[in-house]
Amino acid sequence: MQKKVVLLIAKQFWITTFKIKSVYALLAIISILLMYATYSGWQNYTIQNNIRLHFQEKVRQSWEANPDKHPHRMAHFGSFAFRLKHPLSVFDFGMESYTGNAVFLEAHKQNTVNFSEASFSTGLLRFGEISMAMVLQVIIPLLIFFLGFASVASDRENGTLKIMLIQGTSWKEILLGRSIGLFACMLVFFLPIMLVTLFLLAFSKDAMFSPEVMLRYLGICISYILFYQLVCIVTVWISATSKSAKDSLIKLLAIWLGFFILLPKTTQALGNYFYETPSKIEFETAIERELIKEGDSHDPDDPHFQALKDSLLRAHNVTSVEQLPFNYSGYVMQEGEKISTAIYNRHLDGLFESYQKQNNLSSLIAFINPYLAVKSISMAFSGSDFNTYVDFQKQAETYRYRLAKEMNELQIKFISNKKLGPNEKPYAISKKHWEEFPDFRHQFVPLNTILKRESSSMITLLLWSIISIGFMLNQSKKLKAI
Repeated sequence: MQKKVVLLIAKQFWITTFKIKSVYALLAIISILLMYATYSGWQNYTIQNNIRLHFQEKVRQSWEANPDKHPHRMAHFGSFAFRLKHPLSVFDFGMESYTGNAVFLEAHKQNTVNFSEASFSTGLLRFGEISMAMVLQVIIPLLIFFLGFASVASDRENGTLKIMLIQGTSWKEILLGRSIGLFACMLVFFLPIMLVTLFLLAFSKDAMFSPEVMLRYLGICISYILFYQLVCIVTVWISATSKSAKDSLIKLLAIWLGFFILLPKTTQALGNYFYETPSKIEFETAIERELIKEGDSHDPDDPHFQALKDSLLRAHNVTSVEQLPFNYSGYVMQEGEKISTAIYNRHLDGLFESYQKQNNLSSLIAFINPYLAVKSISMAFSGSDFNTYVDFQKQAETYRYRLAKEMNELQIKFISNKKLGPNEKPYAISKKHWEEFPDFRHQFVPLNTILKRESSSMITLLLWSIISIGFMLNQSKKLKAI
């Protein structure tokens, strides 16, 4: 196989492709889509993040503005946790529009994450959003099919292929040359999108000079390059094995419809069918039922807490809770918080496990459909996947439990057990304790965690890339000019 011949064939394909006027029309359409996706992505990122940071600051000011009061009242006053958007969500919206971004944190109760963009939008959002990732994942492969469906089939139809083979050009050189030429044409559409993304990251104060964000960006670029290399090889191979350009185009359109539209939707439906998840009412009812069975701290006649009271009195050799050296109510609230949190986290982990099984099905299907692999990698590195959302929920719950525990400990330490008279001032502690308690700060998932989670998808893309090249070179011996 001669390198010069391969490059010559690639160059010839490039020149021929850009002689077609319709290619420039497609380039214009892609550019318009890109400009719209860039504008909407940047606007969404900056506006949403500014809103969330603004209200997180307002929440903090409201928290610190509380006067001296009983710490249990502060536990119920609560706080809010806001989920920030990752700088790379400009590139890939992922699940951002469908997952909530704010949760109210209070003692004794775990609230759901609310205020998703989908809940405020019309049903048009169901048709999808135009993001830069969507253009790369769905539109560009279709464009590659359009540019390459006749790459070899047209030469067979007009007799050029037979002449090339008679002159000594091998099938390997033809297939590799056309694949490289098609890949080069794809770069004309791909590179501007990635350069625009890099440009936006340079203007993002959260991403500027951040090695982790740049490594995420690099991971996205490599994943898409591997994916497009596969798509280009498949396109040229289908063209080479088709009797006519028309047959090649029909086959490629069928592949696009099946692998990019039908199979992903079917995979989601199968995941929901095999691993059904409870409704919100069923989920909360199950927690409430177990909580009542385990011990309700707000019920004075609850057997668990009655036994706890008796054991405390015996341990301290006293006859009433007023004689205990610490605040009994705070101790009970602390115990109740521990029980309710453990029950909630157990049920939540079970729910997340069901969702993970659904996602694992998609990862398994990704070995058949590499589109699912690149989509999963793109969302994960852009900080807009389901695991990132789950991580936010866990951070918020950890902060909520810490807040409740801190307020309970302040009550245990500083509030007396003595009952107040009708004219006595309610117990209160200094507001400096609220000021000392740290604010919630959302932290993004570390890169090494993402690499572990997406290892199967990355291996899938790499295997498809290697196998496709090997398969094409090996099977090229069986191809015929007629």
